[in-house]
Amino acid sequence: SVLQQMNEGGRISVCGQISQYNLADPETGPRLTWLFIVKRLMMRGFLVFDHSHRYIEALREMATWLADGRLQYREDVIDGLENAPAAFIGMLQGDNTGKRLVRLAT
Repeated sequence: SVLQQMNEGGRISVCGQISQYNLADPETGPRLTWLFIVKRLMMRGFLVFDHSHRYIEALREMATWLADGRLQYREDVIDGLENAPAAFIGMLQGDNTGKRLVRLAT
């Protein structure tokens, strides 16, 4: 498991659980909890709103990274408004890679 590969004192960030919202059988938590103790691991959830006071700073910095190629992104574009419901459901199921977008017109 990933936990077995963690360095001692490692930190695990948890964010973005949209694919878990409507599961018929929700996934259970970590099974190897003894590794948290032995390796002194820390897992912490966060929301983007926790850092809203740094929004302007982040916007400027990420714009620079985007312009010079240090920040790259993926878009998963679905064409046609008629495909929006399936695109939305697919996003909730984790079918997309990157930001799921619906292009209304070409």
